[in-house]
Amino acid sequence: MGYNSAICRQLKLKATDGKMRETDVAGVQTLLRIIQSIPSPKAEPFKQGLAKVGYERMQEMADPSQGLDRARENWQKLGRSEKWIQQRMAGQETRNKLTDYWKEAGVKEQNEFAMLTNIIHQEWTGLTVKKDKDIKGLKITELARSYE
Repeated sequence: MGYNSAICRQLKLKATDGKMRETDVAGVQTLLRIIQSIPSPKAEPFKQGLAKVGYERMQEMADPSQGLDRARENWQKLGRSEKWIQQRMAGQETRNKLTDYWKEAGVKEQNEFAMLTNIIHQEWTGLTVKKDKDIKGLKITELARSYE
């Protein structure tokens, strides 16, 4: 989907009365574009927030270490321990090295990365990514679900 398009769909969702009713739904990108187009002063705080995030993202592109600092701050705000943050960042670095190796070996498609990740996860835990996340009550992407 391009940045200039707004795609809304209707899905049957359970209403407060318990009946399934067609409801307008949209993805995050579409919702953000809709917010940008609202001329009401009430939408202004949302627009300012989006501008702030956009500016921060541009800063991170110029200096990627700012993104790492921001991630650390956000994890701290979520109550994560310093040990957890260090493990998460080290794990991400390891993952990046692995995917760089896979790219050098010719892996290109996202589904190939998902398949290789699922194989490693299953060897390590004895469970597929989907089964492990189901046990933990975590969300799983459609791509990972396809390797079940």
